[in-house]
Amino acid sequence: MEKRITTPLTYEKVKDLKSGDSVLISGVIYTARDAAHKRLCELLAQGKELPFDVKDNIVYYLGPTPAREGLVIGSAGPTTSYRMDPYSPILIRAGLRGMIGKGKRGLEVVNAMKEQGAVYFGAIGGAGALLSKCIKKAEIVAYEDLGSEAVRRLEVEDFYEGNANNRAIFKAMLALYNRGEPVDSQTVVNELINIKELDENSSIDEKIMHDENYIFIGTDITFK
Repeated sequence: MEKRITTPLTYEKVKDLKSGDSVLISGVIYTARDAAHKRLCELLAQGKELPFDVKDNIVYYLGPTPAREGLVIGSAGPTTSYRMDPYSPILIRAGLRGMIGKGKRGLEVVNAMKEQGAVYFGAIGGAGALLSKCIKKAEIVAYEDLGSEAVRRLEVEDFYEGNANNRAIFKAMLALYNRGEPVDSQTVVNELINIKELDENSSIDEKIMHDENYIFIGTDITFK
């Protein structure tokens, strides 16, 4: 089911979400990767104020590429989420309600989400150019010295389209990962054929380009 949510992401909004929903996010979200997460958790441990209020907010695991002239932001694809696993439970218990990244989460993160009513939006890597089109404004609000990993405040519109095609792709990637098989452009295409999401009589180019939601298959995908 397709759902649209506008931040802040309250507990009431989270309760209406189900696994597999197609979610479009509008409003303000923040970016932070592992270096920023470490600093945020150190501030919490010291009882100090954070540079932004995490309560009912969403953090996107992102370190964008430099923006080209005339653009708000560069490529905005997600970072592998396990890098944030040591810090996420602390931020969740401080009020963080949503996270966007790629790949699996650890048990401690899952338990913290269950306890606090938080949600993880599992994104697909390699679609950074498409996702950047949903970002209407971006500004650094903390840790500018971290460069691309600085904390940014983003204003987004219909961000993260987790539609049926993306769910099929994620299902294919997860199946390969769980079987211990390589996860790259060719193996994902083959798995999509196996689960009957693509026509095996199509050429590889047609499989990749027939829908913009498959464009990311042009780059290798990995859970490293």
